[in-house]
Amino acid sequence: MSQFMPAEIRGIVFDLDGTLYVCKRFAAEIQNASVEYIAGVMQISLDEAGVEMAATRQKLSQESGITQTISAVCTTLGGNVQDLHRFFEQKLRPEAFLVRDERVTAMLERLAENYSLYIYTNNNRVLTARIMDYLGLDGLVRDVFTINDSWRGKPDEGLVRGVLGKIGLAANEALFVGDRYDVDLRVPEQLGCPVYLSRTLEQLLRLEALLIKSTSSDTPVVPAYPQVAQS
Repeated sequence: MSQFMPAEIRGIVFDLDGTLYVCKRFAAEIQNASVEYIAGVMQISLDEAGVEMAATRQKLSQESGITQTISAVCTTLGGNVQDLHRFFEQKLRPEAFLVRDERVTAMLERLAENYSLYIYTNNNRVLTARIMDYLGLDGLVRDVFTINDSWRGKPDEGLVRGVLGKIGLAANEALFVGDRYDVDLRVPEQLGCPVYLSRTLEQLLRLEALLIKSTSSDTPVVPAYPQVAQS
């Protein structure tokens, strides 16, 4: 478990979906869209595609020891990341599900006074822009890294090193925040980055207080780090 060393942290790298907003209904829509995509790829029914995806995710997760992403499951079943995300762009309507939370934007505005803020997401550039605009997150971060940058998704050590290089921070200077430990945080932590697991807005909003507490003390503060099963 990483400790906050506030004198060292200069930037915060946030995941987007499930981290800067939490919406189970939209998450379900993403899953449903991926099932529809695989049904088309495999020329099978939606029910059959759902069963195939669940079984494949379980198999891959057991073999690797980490939770598998939708992209990994879909590529294993014959799809490809570019086509999957083009389908997402056409199919998904985040505006129908998301609700802006001014507490999040206000916290990011305050954090931006002391830290450089970034987003690193497995989502695509088009949907990320729409989500950020709808939630009022535009202008609050210095850069956004999406699946379009390499068409490789998290977790990926090379991608994390690339993000650190582009933002100009050493590992100990970049705090990574995400809702899935295996996907968002395991690799950054292994590289020496402090990490913070946030799966609810309440956990996200506590981050600011932890950073403030850390900066007012000479002793590193261990962040809230709930150990929960990954979905």
